[in-house]
Amino acid sequence: MKYLIVGLGNPGEKYKNTRHNIGYKVLDFLAESAGISFSDKRYAYVSEMKHKGKTLILVKPTTYMNLSGKAVNYYLQAEKIPIENLMVVVDDISLEIGKIRIKAKGSSGGHNGLQNIQDILGTVNYNRLRFGIGNNFYQGGQVDYVLGEWTDDELKILPERIVMAAEAIKSFPLIGIDRTMNFYNNK
Repeated sequence: MKYLIVGLGNPGEKYKNTRHNIGYKVLDFLAESAGISFSDKRYAYVSEMKHKGKTLILVKPTTYMNLSGKAVNYYLQAEKIPIENLMVVVDDISLEIGKIRIKAKGSSGGHNGLQNIQDILGTVNYNRLRFGIGNNFYQGGQVDYVLGEWTDDELKILPERIVMAAEAIKSFPLIGIDRTMNFYNNK
């Protein structure tokens, strides 16, 4: 059984350490801890890991955040993965820094990457792991905030929370979305 795990972000050094790239960061941690690396493929950096008999296809779209749906749709079809085996890892300004919220469906919440996925897939029924980046910005400063780099204080919190997000992702293929939500949404 295959699962598609998509970490949203933007390619390139300019965006590497920005809040908007937490999806990339979580997948980088997963790959590093599994001793695997990403290859530059069509629409994305792609890697494949095994976890307790399950195959996780890790995808970091290179289409830029606002066109993420193109890569998601391509790899769902290319790998013949059903949509219920998809999990998208995304930044969320409505959650405090490091807070994780897993959902089986829902709106884009104003997130352009999720909106594009929703538009291309034609549904809101796909799993997502929302990773809180906080909302410590002034009115009108949202773009600069999400595309800004992590502060030193935020960087102290991140490692432990990235580990938690990676554990939740690995839990999803083993115990399903409902039990994964019940276990990780309260941590």
